[in-house]
Amino acid sequence: MRINKTFLFLLMLVSANTLADNNKNLKSNTAKGNIAIAIHGGAGTILKANMTPELEKAYHAKLAEALKAGYQVLKTGGSSVNAVQAAIVIMEDSPLFNAGKGAVFTHDKTNELDASIMEGKSLNAGAISGVSRIKNPIKLATLVMNNSKHVMLSGQGAEEFANSQSVELVSSDYFHTDRRWNQLLKLLKDEPDSFKLSEDKDDKHAQQSKNPQDLNNEHSAKTAQLTQWPDDDKFGTVGAVALDHSGNLAAGTSTGGMTNKKFGRIGDSPIIGAGTYADNQACAISATGHGEYFIRAAVAHDICARVKYKKVSLQQAADEVIQEKLKAMQGDGGIVGMSPTGEPVFSFNSSGMYRGYIDKNGKIFTAIYQH
Repeated sequence: MRINKTFLFLLMLVSANTLADNNKNLKSNTAKGNIAIAIHGGAGTILKANMTPELEKAYHAKLAEALKAGYQVLKTGGSSVNAVQAAIVIMEDSPLFNAGKGAVFTHDKTNELDASIMEGKSLNAGAISGVSRIKNPIKLATLVMNNSKHVMLSGQGAEEFANSQSVELVSSDYFHTDRRWNQLLKLLKDEPDSFKLSEDKDDKHAQQSKNPQDLNNEHSAKTAQLTQWPDDDKFGTVGAVALDHSGNLAAGTSTGGMTNKKFGRIGDSPIIGAGTYADNQACAISATGHGEYFIRAAVAHDICARVKYKKVSLQQAADEVIQEKLKAMQGDGGIVGMSPTGEPVFSFNSSGMYRGYIDKNGKIFTAIYQH
């Protein structure tokens, strides 16, 4: 009889533990069922008064296309890393953004591109900087993360690695756009010794230098050709953050750098902890702005650290860093973030940031201006 009671007690204990485990797994799986993605396409002085309706429509359309590309990966069970890559590739392929195809020119009239990506489960990361023949830098950064023992590769070495990985290479002509080329030429003519900190400042000067009648003719012509650009003093970077079905976060960032940059300058975009960071226990962050300040402030990591250790919301942590810490340093820009439960967050201290999300309920949202 004693043995039977012992057996019965053990049986009840096992059953209780099994039930508890099942309930725990059920709750865990429910939490992990959320999927969401958010993106940015650069921040800065982006004013509606300087934006043509056609150009504004084009930006909203491209942001939506990037979001849908990333969300489709998530919907079909793909990873957050692959979703981030898919969204960024769309923006890298568009001349609307300073990344990939739309990259700005350096002082030496070349294009140098940077990118990074990080996944939040194991804190694995990959980055590349100073490449000039990679069609989609975010793809190469992902391969550095997955297929090498390193975190960051640069310049010629990064392109040698790209060759070993069968990454698509392009000629320098691929990155040439009249918009970016004319920006550089105008800057070199007007301010030959300047070290430019954003890429669109001279759009206004270029338009002002034309005959007023020519400007009127342009505006009344085929504006759908997007020949007019806002004087937005924009910090051109693209980025994405995502949460997948498994509950894993990822973040990625890609940029063409600064117009007229010299001396092999590298900004925050390929720097893990500055322009990109992801940790399943805290958040995923992609930044855009004046890179020197974002590096000094370790912006992406600082936001995640505040969430993790101060136990504050992602929005509060982001605002503390972007609206207070960074602003006190006189640094401009912003971030897009994603929480472990799928809440997208934006914070920027400029008048605008190209941005958007598809949340865990499937709602799509895109925006450009502060209000």
